[in-house]
Amino acid sequence: MGEKKRIAIATVLSMKPEVLVLDEPTAGLDPRARRSLINLLDELPLTMLVSTHDMPLVKDLLPRMVILDQGKVVADGATSELMDDVQLLETHGLERPY
Repeated sequence: MGEKKRIAIATVLSMKPEVLVLDEPTAGLDPRARRSLINLLDELPLTMLVSTHDMPLVKDLLPRMVILDQGKVVADGATSELMDDVQLLETHGLERPY
């Protein structure tokens, strides 16, 4: 994964947080680095709060998702269920990953 992101994550993990908060963690990463980051995050025994438009990352990594639109919560539930609601996703500017 990108060296700067790797260092930033290592620094935060050294503080032994209970919750890991990430904002667009895959932004700017090539496919190999993106997959490496997802694999790393998947192995962490931490609660994660991730803000992202990367729907494949959400599908692969997060069991629950909250969809925000115009600063309001429009959906909150199991990732698998919300990902199946194509109309919901499209209405709020998201695409279902394949």
